[in-house]
Amino acid sequence: MSETQTTYNYKVVRQFAVMTVIWAIVGMLVGVVIAAQLVWPELNLFSWLSYGRLRPLHTNAVIFAFGGCALFATSYYCVQRTCHTRIFCDWLAAFTFWGWQVVILLAALSLPLGLTTGKEYAELEWPIDILITLVWVAYAVVFFGTIAKRTISHIYVANWFFGAMIIAVALLHLGNSAEIPVFAAGFLTPKSFSAYAGVQDAMVQWWYGHNAVGFFLTAGFLGMMYYFVPKQAERPIYSYRLSVVHFWALIFTYMWAGPHHLHYTALPDWTQSLGMVFSLILLAPSWGGMINGIMTLSGAWRKLRTDPILKFMITSLSFYGMSTFEGPMMSVKSVNALSHYTDWTVGHVHSGALGWVALVSIGSVYFLLPRLYGKTEMYSTKLVNTHFWIATIGIVLYIASMWIAGVMQGLYWRATNTDGTLTYSFIESVKATYPFWTIRLVGGTLFLVGMLIMFYNTLKTIVGARAYDAPVVAPAAAHA
Repeated sequence: MSETQTTYNYKVVRQFAVMTVIWAIVGMLVGVVIAAQLVWPELNLFSWLSYGRLRPLHTNAVIFAFGGCALFATSYYCVQRTCHTRIFCDWLAAFTFWGWQVVILLAALSLPLGLTTGKEYAELEWPIDILITLVWVAYAVVFFGTIAKRTISHIYVANWFFGAMIIAVALLHLGNSAEIPVFAAGFLTPKSFSAYAGVQDAMVQWWYGHNAVGFFLTAGFLGMMYYFVPKQAERPIYSYRLSVVHFWALIFTYMWAGPHHLHYTALPDWTQSLGMVFSLILLAPSWGGMINGIMTLSGAWRKLRTDPILKFMITSLSFYGMSTFEGPMMSVKSVNALSHYTDWTVGHVHSGALGWVALVSIGSVYFLLPRLYGKTEMYSTKLVNTHFWIATIGIVLYIASMWIAGVMQGLYWRATNTDGTLTYSFIESVKATYPFWTIRLVGGTLFLVGMLIMFYNTLKTIVGARAYDAPVVAPAAAHA
């Protein structure tokens, strides 16, 4: 066996882990800016820095740059450790890192310039879509190639979730990004238009949008949870049987839930109802996974007093449980009639994005960083704890303000006088929302401050430290 095959490839994990922290700051800084623009519209200084341009940049930076890098880092680490083998094809893994960073940079340039197809979560032109496809295929080859060359017959359940995420996102990206390139004066241009039209386009968009949540932002991060929570708690997963049931129930049900975003639209009523029913069913597997993660701490609850990394992970599971109750509830047509198009939806999204996705990612990266540099812990455990409390307070301020604002907006818009006319004008609801937008800005700023603390702690941990690639552990000698 060559020397490179006697150690795990931590280089690509290190690269993605560090960029996770950096892109988190960039994405959340843009989020704070657009939150401020809602409070002070005069901050919309230029067209390329306006709310309409920056908002999709924020969405893509947080989901695909921060969340994507976290998924790459943790899946590459987990698949090597649980398969007891070095990652498949080092140069291809390196391509996924550099290719993904190029995709992010191109999106950061094209979105403010308005070079988009205008689709939610799919604002990139076709050349960038092709690059995404190439990177994602390389990711699949590396990940499943590592599983194929494993030295143990068992495939740990975290890899099931990562693998399902990779396959489903490939399917979603190809389906939603189907575009017809524009030919101008006989030459192929970067511009294109969607292959779908009207309500079909909306259906495909939300098939993609909700399943991006279901697989990119849920299945992938559940893979994180199933590996890093037991590792940090130093306890086996509460129920391996429940984890398998959780996996199959989740990946089957999620694909059908997208139409709940299109209640009271031109979408056929039966399709809307189908989306609602499957959304309600989703509550069962979602809470099964939450319970499985939290109950892993059975007999080790005392660790929460002194272990801030575990606090991040367990709190993220609490937010996961709350978000996966709120989502099915909001899919019920009578509730949706009040909540849709209001800031309640914004609160729900950020309950999941900040409370679940960001917290579990942060906890996992805090777990990884010292081990990737041959250390036992971060530079300052106290700063990790400070980060946890600042982030948690920020999330609570954010989502509570949006819940209140959203319910208020929904009530404003449906209020009628005795003669059937509207009681309030739209601008009155906007004016009433301003205090809650201000609270949201404070909450988002606190979360950003927490990420800056993490960046400082990361720098102090890795500067001057030697990169460390752990030796491959034989399956009989140790567990993942």
